[in-house]
Amino acid sequence: MSRRDLVLLTDHSSTEGTREAMAVAARRLTGREPVQLDARHFMTGSAACTGRIEAVGDGTVRLEAEGRVVTTDAVVVYEIPPHRRPAFAHCQRLLRASGVRSLGTDVEAWRTATEKDRTVERFTRDGVPHMPTITLSRPTPEAAAEAFARLGGDVWARPCVGMGGNDVFHVTDHAQLAAAARHYADLGQDWLIARDARNFTADGRRHQYRVVVLDGRAVRAVEHVQPDPDAPCNECQGASSTTLEIDELPPGIAELAILATKSLGLPLAGVDLAAESGGVVFEVNVHPAFGRTRGVDQIAAPYVAAHLHS
Repeated sequence: MSRRDLVLLTDHSSTEGTREAMAVAARRLTGREPVQLDARHFMTGSAACTGRIEAVGDGTVRLEAEGRVVTTDAVVVYEIPPHRRPAFAHCQRLLRASGVRSLGTDVEAWRTATEKDRTVERFTRDGVPHMPTITLSRPTPEAAAEAFARLGGDVWARPCVGMGGNDVFHVTDHAQLAAAARHYADLGQDWLIARDARNFTADGRRHQYRVVVLDGRAVRAVEHVQPDPDAPCNECQGASSTTLEIDELPPGIAELAILATKSLGLPLAGVDLAAESGGVVFEVNVHPAFGRTRGVDQIAAPYVAAHLHS
């Protein structure tokens, strides 16, 4: 294969569905099929880790996996689920050391965005607006109650590492707090509680925005509206989704998303945030899902193009 062919490195066990969108974008931009390799072959700590990475020189890398040998100067990394990212870090370091063109090799940025307690620490350092948050690690009932009271008795609980709004709870009383604590203890997870942002529409529905940022520029905006005020405000938890033009966002929201992305050091990110409470960021996603509308045009194609023209 020629050096201009792309390698698309994703976790083939993921059901998120962005891998095919990336392949469509690669075909559109290069006129050829990308070489798709399963990232699990390059993850440490499992029997599936049979892949090899070797720097060839001049920004070129050789990847061996699945009985194939691929030499390229561009590797598109995407759709690595949060719980698998620590095992993928060694691959990222090897790719970065090789000098290959890739936007997915910054281990520290990925970790800071994936581990939400680290995200809060970075936001605090850099002055990124967010709701007051307390991290809890197997707290005593008294410690959990004290943190709950400090945040006003109306909070959202979430795991430090999670995905898709799973294991996220709206907590407004001590019984709910105790149930959340038991849930995270059973899973062996550290967790956070953050003060409710009161991000409601006039008719009482939750709403927030997802802004995708690439290379310091907002490229996609979506509004999510959740009819259940006690459920996470994202599509996989029942929220509706409306794609917006960037200039349809409330003033300052695009700029806040760019600030949050810069704080974490990510070249690409999906930022969840609200205009209420003065404008606050909830979290930053390393690999934002594309949704059903314009995802290839607004995210996949620009992301792939950045690997071709860097």
